[in-house]
Amino acid sequence: MIVFNLWSVLQWYLRPFIKWFLRKTTKLCELQRICYGDKPGAERTRNVEKSLMQSRTRDVKEVVAYLDGVVYERRFIPRYFRDILDPSIGIILRVKKINPKLHSTFVVSFRRCLEQIWSYRSLVDQVELLRQTQYDSTNDDHEDKLLKLWSLLVPDTPLEARVTKQWQHIGFQGDDPKTDFRGMGLLGLENLLYFATEYPQVSSHVLSHSLHPKYGYTYAIVGINITSMAYYLLKDGSAKTYMFNAKQNLPNVNLFHKFYCYLFYEFDKMWIESKPANIMEFSDIFKKFENAVRIELADPASVFRINVEVDNV
Repeated sequence: MIVFNLWSVLQWYLRPFIKWFLRKTTKLCELQRICYGDKPGAERTRNVEKSLMQSRTRDVKEVVAYLDGVVYERRFIPRYFRDILDPSIGIILRVKKINPKLHSTFVVSFRRCLEQIWSYRSLVDQVELLRQTQYDSTNDDHEDKLLKLWSLLVPDTPLEARVTKQWQHIGFQGDDPKTDFRGMGLLGLENLLYFATEYPQVSSHVLSHSLHPKYGYTYAIVGINITSMAYYLLKDGSAKTYMFNAKQNLPNVNLFHKFYCYLFYEFDKMWIESKPANIMEFSDIFKKFENAVRIELADPASVFRINVEVDNV
């Protein structure tokens, strides 16, 4: 720990000299070297973010604070990007003495990085709001979503009542699912519903595994545990690899839901492959799964897709 702290202090003092030396020898600033040298996606965007966060230049710090403020005001949305980002990019170009006509490709790459970085921060804010919103059985919208979840997962069996033991069939603990959403709030329901809506065959496939006589588990409760895992991966920044490598999308709630679906499907696969003796092995297998996901996310080149494999378990 002492060695690590000493190295951190050395880096803090040596960083300006190293940047100056590289600027003199390459004729490019750090941001240019990143945008020209790193692969697009997580590798480039994370390094741009690190460079901006570590900058000691007042104007750069003000740009970062301004963009954070826009996120706080919940105005960082695509239709406002031009008005928000053009002045910010202009300041960076001026401060770093970058000619946009000579370095037009840098401007394009840098803009994409800014869109990803602050879309991610905006996503964290949106997900946090969903998590803090508690399920309310007097809210018609909440109730409609819960009933839709049932109809999607068990289309051939109508509910006998709103409060019924039937909910245990899809993995809730008691007669009323609302009590199971306390930890993750509405986010847990939104995740489960997205999985059943957007990936009906996959979610049904996973549900069938949860009902297995030997390897079964509580589908909804496990799903809410997966929500918790996805939430903390998002909060601590680990999910940036997934979000920044999604070439066709900027970080948004739908992309978070897709990340959740990937995690749920992959956990189910690991669970079945592990052939657990009973549900008491859940904690160990879940921890093993999370560690595997974190290792994969640590590689900036990782790309995550749901690859459906139908089996006869």
